[in-house]
Amino acid sequence: MKALQLHHELTAIWRTEPGWRGHLRSVNHSDIGKRFIVAAFVFFAIGGVLAMLIRAQLATPRSAFVGPEVYNQLFTMHGSIMMFLFAIPMFEGLTMYLLPKMLGARDLAFPRLSALGWWCYLFGGTIIVLAMLAGVAPNAGWFLYPPLSGRTYTPGINSDVWLLGVTFVEISAMCAAIEIAVSILKLRAPGMRLDRMPIFAWYMLATAGMMIFGFPPLILGSILLEVERAFGWPFFDPALGGSPLLWQHLFWLFGHPEVYIIFLPAAGAVSTILPVMARARLLGYGAIIAAIMALAFLSFGLWVHHMFTTGIPHMALGFFSAASALVAVPTAVQIFAWLGTLWSGRPQMKLPMLYLIGFFIVFVLGGLTGVMLAMVPFDAQAHDTAFVTAHLHYVLVGGFVFPMLAAAYYWLPHVTGRQRVMRIGEAAFWLIFIGFNLTFFMMHLTGLLGMPRRIDTYPEGMGWTALNLLSSIGGFLQAFGFALFLIDVVLQIGLGRVHRRNPWGATTLEWAMATPAPAYNFASLATVTDREPLSTQPDLGVRLARGEGLLAVARNGWRETMVIDMTTGAPEHVAILPGNSWLPITTAAMLGGFFLSMLAGLYAVAPLFLPMVAWLGWRWAWTNGYHEDVGPLDAGHGYRLPPSFEAERTTGWWGSVLALGASATLFTALLFGYAFLWTIAPNWPPPRLIAPSLAVPALASAGAALSVVTARQGRIAAALGGQAAIVVALVLLLWWAPAPTGHAYAATSAAIAAYGIFHAGTAMLILAFVAARARAGFHSPARSGEVRIARLWSDHGAAAGAFCAILLVVPGWLA
Repeated sequence: MKALQLHHELTAIWRTEPGWRGHLRSVNHSDIGKRFIVAAFVFFAIGGVLAMLIRAQLATPRSAFVGPEVYNQLFTMHGSIMMFLFAIPMFEGLTMYLLPKMLGARDLAFPRLSALGWWCYLFGGTIIVLAMLAGVAPNAGWFLYPPLSGRTYTPGINSDVWLLGVTFVEISAMCAAIEIAVSILKLRAPGMRLDRMPIFAWYMLATAGMMIFGFPPLILGSILLEVERAFGWPFFDPALGGSPLLWQHLFWLFGHPEVYIIFLPAAGAVSTILPVMARARLLGYGAIIAAIMALAFLSFGLWVHHMFTTGIPHMALGFFSAASALVAVPTAVQIFAWLGTLWSGRPQMKLPMLYLIGFFIVFVLGGLTGVMLAMVPFDAQAHDTAFVTAHLHYVLVGGFVFPMLAAAYYWLPHVTGRQRVMRIGEAAFWLIFIGFNLTFFMMHLTGLLGMPRRIDTYPEGMGWTALNLLSSIGGFLQAFGFALFLIDVVLQIGLGRVHRRNPWGATTLEWAMATPAPAYNFASLATVTDREPLSTQPDLGVRLARGEGLLAVARNGWRETMVIDMTTGAPEHVAILPGNSWLPITTAAMLGGFFLSMLAGLYAVAPLFLPMVAWLGWRWAWTNGYHEDVGPLDAGHGYRLPPSFEAERTTGWWGSVLALGASATLFTALLFGYAFLWTIAPNWPPPRLIAPSLAVPALASAGAALSVVTARQGRIAAALGGQAAIVVALVLLLWWAPAPTGHAYAATSAAIAAYGIFHAGTAMLILAFVAARARAGFHSPARSGEVRIARLWSDHGAAAGAFCAILLVVPGWLA
């Protein structure tokens, strides 16, 4: 009876509101995760239809099925949708749904941030797809190389759709990355030390880190290219000191880690599902973690192997070729660990296992062709041929789609609580597997015979005709397979019989709950003593439902979950999470207004949305906290822990650290671009430099010192004055600088100054917020977490502003 009462009370606190309000206001991780998954599959279907149109065009020589302009839009949209609207959102959705359950938490660290990411993804993806329906879709390839994507060769809004739409979606990815990283580090079940984390969490921790440090170069590149197209700042125009190669560097600084950002979550699903199917513990847990971290590290050192034919010096070619081959080692470690697990167990040939076998075959073949392309002489021959397209699909479909299909069948009983109706999943597998290999194995051969990629037609007599026809037949077989998969899933959701809990006999925490999962996940939280909790505590789910774990209470209407020490797993404090809210969707709508205004060329209107975004951010933060000290809360089992608004290091503090880390990465990429143009681009040095002033950098440095010192003394007004001095100094430098449209030097200098002004302005806003909160009674000696967060942002703004001011006058001093 007590368990039932607890269930009702927790449901009242955590539930999603019924009707349309629930759809618009929910911040629950299960809701958001499922929305991401469904939307990603819809975009996957759209991308698949585009692929079918491409294969219909290439099935025969001299085909007039579509013209060159439409074909350019088809292959650009296919690549962009699959990369940005399907692969990344799909694993984000799976992770948002699963991760808290696997970690033994009730939600993610920042539920409203998850919801904001969802709305940004939906709005950004919708803009891109609507542009396609309007006939103005991007048409310069999914990598958007300038000068092809520049205003001269793409005068319409096609490239702007890509730049603004993808950047909008990237906000979603950055939100998810910070959310996932902080949740893994701080929101695990008590006792879940780092060496007891589920292997999926390790994969996602590495992936989130790669997203935080891998996406900023692409965001920077997108901003610079859009500014060049909109305002004529020549970052990529060699006639004015720019360089198209700068875009390639920024794009592939993101693009190569992107491959592993997509692969690692899928490998995490493999490492989770395969031991269950093999009925054995995962072999080499520690070695796999080492391999994950090695992959994450190495992936940032390989981007140049996409640029072997651009005139890279021989020494660099040798280095990046060796590094590209080296990355096969940690991948092989995982492959052998999975094979060893299968060898040590008693594998069951169930449907998820069938897709895992497909993954092994396809991904290993893709890895082998990747090693071939890592060799410079071979790459020079195969570059920009269909061989590269085939390799890319073997790696991404083999390394992501097959594991995701296995994951779909493995976790679908968790989502629906139902079992499969018919055995058409097996037929779907064989159609997909045979169709895929027929499509892309043939494409290897057409590539080796010299067929370029991205061509809309080809003449007869080249030896490509039969191979292209077979590829097209294979493509349509795949389409039938995916249609059968969809039918199978719909039948299970609609007609499947209710299934017993944990049908696979799995040992991870997500199965220690009723299925479908309740809104609060666990009625009480587990204390973990083993990496596979259900193997040592088979009745754990029942005991947690009875309220025998931690936080088995519904008080004050608070959404409570546990925050732990990230290394030892000891309970640290109780996080009070926010409830359903209009703020995420309204913030995303204001951001959407900004991006749409830019897309429409309404450059005077677009900035009007930014104050609204700032005001919503203010409201967002204002709803947190408490007006009085509460003191330690009873968490059960003898624990008395402070609530999050009385803790020293909150999840907000860690989220700020990661957000600033991403910002610093973007700034580092900007400095790289500045140095690259100085040393590589033609038409340097520039005709005029910024005047070598001493007073302006001195003003910025004095302002930075004042802000840092006074923020620690609690003198907020003085800290605000310090940040204002930085803004004034940088604006003066901009005022005296040459026009940014005249040369890439002036354009990059303006971008550097803008970075400093933005962060100093953000610091001023946060300091003003802290001052207002103190006046409103939200702060006390026990409730000082917000002050620490504000200090982080203020220090970053001060350091960045002073550095920018000094950097901008250095060329003048040295001239």
